[in-house]
Amino acid sequence: MSTKKQKPILGISIGDINGIGVEVTMKALADARVYKSFTPLIYGHGKAVSVYRKLMNMEEFNFTQIRSLDEIQHRKINVINVVEECPEIIPGVETQEAGKLALDALKAAVEDLKAGKIQGLVTAPVNKNNINSEELPFVGHTEFITQSVGASDSLMMMVSENFRVGLITGHLPISDVSKTITKERILQKANIFLKSLMEDFGIAKPKLAILGLNPHAGEDGLLGKEEEEIIKPAIRELKDQNKLVFGPYPADGFFGMMHQNKFDGVLAMYHDQGLIPFKSIAFSSGVNFTAGLPVIRTSPDHGTAYNIAGKNLADEGSMRAALLLASDIINQHQEEEVEA
Repeated sequence: MSTKKQKPILGISIGDINGIGVEVTMKALADARVYKSFTPLIYGHGKAVSVYRKLMNMEEFNFTQIRSLDEIQHRKINVINVVEECPEIIPGVETQEAGKLALDALKAAVEDLKAGKIQGLVTAPVNKNNINSEELPFVGHTEFITQSVGASDSLMMMVSENFRVGLITGHLPISDVSKTITKERILQKANIFLKSLMEDFGIAKPKLAILGLNPHAGEDGLLGKEEEEIIKPAIRELKDQNKLVFGPYPADGFFGMMHQNKFDGVLAMYHDQGLIPFKSIAFSSGVNFTAGLPVIRTSPDHGTAYNIAGKNLADEGSMRAALLLASDIINQHQEEEVEA
């Protein structure tokens, strides 16, 4: 007698309940075809979902309230309360209570992710101002989850259908970028990127482009020494290992000529160098993926958008893409395990 394999459980941390996170999550899950290959579990509070259901006239949106993962229902949207009382919901308003709930939801989801109770995590947007505290400085989801799962390093990667950008440095002031870029750091991030392209995206021989740091990629040292002293030696070492790595490319011309279409991934030196072109090209369908972790985590590529919260104006495209990408990577890993 054959037993049907259960769908993987994909956790969704609710984010800031006064932003657009609950709205885009509900809109993305409103079509059951989105979660045909996984079971959604929202970490937060059922009251928040009920309030937005009424606010957005989504009375047909049904969910199941569960008290523990033992009660999970695999063909339904599940919600688990991470606190007893849901804070007051005031769309568009930053409150400390909403920040605390966002952090509690994230912590609960990450603990279940580490324990293998859920197979992946999608994080809805948070506000760094109200989630921060003296006890727990919060730089970003990527850094928090990397530290929580005990990983030595990770790579912030932005993903759309045919465009992937990874960052050598993430949430850093520009004044700190140059001194943080070392040959060793480039090698580490490039290797995480290449490994992820193979294992998470199923690309057998990935091609990776590496951008320069300075205008015109340093103009042979005229506009900065980092390319000659750090970036080029790192690329040569990767090439010596028979890895398909190319560059350094001047960022303006590279994206201006749409050269990202010739590569499986692009490694940018700092946050805005990679994210401005990415969001210009793929804002409504882009996904933030944390590569190099022993767990799977994605998120939409936008913030809390307080200015449109509660107005039924938010585009759920990026959240839908984040859910589907996490599901695809889970499936890719399961296929690799079967083949192994």
